[in-house]
Amino acid sequence: MPLLTPELKATIGRQLPPARAEVTRREICKYSVATGQRLQRFIEGDEAPPMFLFGLFMPILPRAQVGHDGLPPDSGLVPELPLKRVMAGGTRQTWFRGIYPGDVLVSRQTLVDLFEKEGAQGPLIFAVVENCVETEAGAPVMTERSTRIAR
Repeated sequence: MPLLTPELKATIGRQLPPARAEVTRREICKYSVATGQRLQRFIEGDEAPPMFLFGLFMPILPRAQVGHDGLPPDSGLVPELPLKRVMAGGTRQTWFRGIYPGDVLVSRQTLVDLFEKEGAQGPLIFAVVENCVETEAGAPVMTERSTRIAR
């Protein structure tokens, strides 16, 4: 019997509101020092290291409002699934250009797929989210597809 109901499948295509962030040289420098970057262009803030995007769009919250892992509460993009144990299933990034001071970036996140498979120890549900980051003018910067696996 399938675990994904028509109501859950209907959430495929759901999007979060676009998130906008302006990149500053100071933020790039701070991130580069904090993460031990060695390339001069990162340390001086001329270009952001690729993982800079990981935190750029995260909300800044008091400690009491983040999870035990330090991450903000879930965005709600992926619906509540009937299987409750969730693990990372992988991430694939495609880069189109670097990130520079003065860039105004827009992130658009979409639930692109929900599907089931039978694992060795029972059913699995895969949720695939696509995050497209562009400049405010619409030039692509990076596309990321990440998968969560519920079991």
